[in-house]
Amino acid sequence: MSPQRSNRSQLIDGTLRCLERLPLERVTARVIAEESGANLASITYHFGSKDNLVTEAVIAGLDRWLTDIATSMEPPSPEPTTPTEPPPLKPTTPAEPSALEPTTPTEPPALTSSSARFHQAAEAVRRSSSAHTGLARNFLAALSRAQHDERVRELLADGFARTRVNVARLLDLGEDETGTDAGALVVALFNGLLFQALMDPALAVEGERLERAQLRLLTALPATPS
Repeated sequence: MSPQRSNRSQLIDGTLRCLERLPLERVTARVIAEESGANLASITYHFGSKDNLVTEAVIAGLDRWLTDIATSMEPPSPEPTTPTEPPPLKPTTPAEPSALEPTTPTEPPALTSSSARFHQAAEAVRRSSSAHTGLARNFLAALSRAQHDERVRELLADGFARTRVNVARLLDLGEDETGTDAGALVVALFNGLLFQALMDPALAVEGERLERAQLRLLTALPATPS
């Protein structure tokens, strides 16, 4: 790794450490430089401004969080590669007519791969969210800055575009346009719940509550037109 690249990485890592333990107003360029062991002028050299550095650090932190979530999840179940032998045929005899027997309810269908991985991801987010509170707060602040800073807006837009694809891949939603759009809906869901919980932990929706809410929402949505 070149010295310039190493210095840039040091600044991002140092900024993330600052964001996790300090309120944003105390994360100054000088504090970041001291935490990173870098020269103060290197912030402008590599990122143009402290705000750009903070935004890139937030995006890098979110990317790492998603990677940690993916690592903690079980891999997708592999499809069987060899066919099973069919059972031997048995001679059949005509069935005697009989009265209709009462039927018993069938078991609910098993979760699809995407649905199962969605719940695994939700549980991974629940377990790890407390370790990323500072990151989430500064993500919200970056979204606010994006309305007035074109460079911050571009950085966040690029991050969202990348995350949609990564989430779709993680949840086996497909790599076509519809899969990416489904990934965008998942990102919106988790971001929205994360921001609400930041306002008040009592607003968190997770675990069994999230599963019940998901099922209720699916039943309320209009059927897809054929």
